[in-house]
Amino acid sequence: MILLVHGAWHGAWCWEKLVPELTATGWHVITVDLPSASADPDNTAGMYDDARVIRACLDGIDGRVTVLAHSYGGVPATEAAAGATNVDRIVYLSAFQVDEGESIAGLSGGQIPSSVIGTLPVPAEPSKHLYSGAAAEDADRAAERLVPQTVKSFSEPLTSVAWKTVPSSYIICEQDEILRPAFQEGMSARSGRSYRLSCGHSPLPVHPCRTGRVDHHRRRPLRRVA
Repeated sequence: MILLVHGAWHGAWCWEKLVPELTATGWHVITVDLPSASADPDNTAGMYDDARVIRACLDGIDGRVTVLAHSYGGVPATEAAAGATNVDRIVYLSAFQVDEGESIAGLSGGQIPSSVIGTLPVPAEPSKHLYSGAAAEDADRAAERLVPQTVKSFSEPLTSVAWKTVPSSYIICEQDEILRPAFQEGMSARSGRSYRLSCGHSPLPVHPCRTGRVDHHRRRPLRRVA
């Protein structure tokens, strides 16, 4: 079984092309909507709220689980999976694989406000920066569905670190304009395995089948580098 955790500004809808690829190769797939991404301008949900939603999902699963987290989703997934007895592996897809006490705001060097109120608007030109390489129709459709992200979710630090006790893998997106490859490489050093995918930050509208091959022994994996 695999649990898919989306990144900032997104929702479970972003996996809609990957889910059929995974189910076709034998996976049972579960997705989750994180409350920190919402069209509500008064939304106050933070990273810990996201982690609680993920953990409730994990606790409700009867069986072994692989968690695949994209971008920001790596933070609440790391928090939620700590102590969960049914998680076999965490796969970080161009994601924040952070350590105890770290937050996205803290790692941004002041580019992201450290606050508990307010929301961050959708990034400028998302079709270009988030979905580079995607067909224009797919990129535009995804961009239209993005919603604001709470500042609080980026400012709350990690308190529990699942990857220190749960095996993990990292997928480096080589053409990423949001999380530069060099930054991802630093994160990937915390994983036991790493792979490279020639794509932008959000490969899901572009390479769903290639994304779905990681750690799936029935199909040839992505280009492994460690």
